[in-house]
Amino acid sequence: MIESISQLGLAFFGLSYDNAPESRAAIFTQIHQIVFHGKGGYDWHTVYNMPIWLRRFTFNQISKYYEEQNPDASDKVKGNKTIIGSDGKIKSPEFLKKPSSPKKPISFK
Repeated sequence: MIESISQLGLAFFGLSYDNAPESRAAIFTQIHQIVFHGKGGYDWHTVYNMPIWLRRFTFNQISKYYEEQNPDASDKVKGNKTIIGSDGKIKSPEFLKKPSSPKKPISFK
């Protein structure tokens, strides 16, 4: 019987049964992001068959581009108005609130 000489317990470096599902999900998410946000510049098979270094570079460049295009996106999220008050009750939107003074009814005669 051959024993592993690696101190890690495995004779090779790669995926194990523990981390394979997360790695596959990360790869397919990255491929989806490149294809979707590439706006037709890439198809799935091209991105899937790219060398890993090129796929990572492409993903980072697209991510950087969208961050530069919308720098205040994080500010919008921070200043996002919530419909749930501090007491936990849902606040009604402004357009549903009744006006303070009644308006004169419109006549179509």
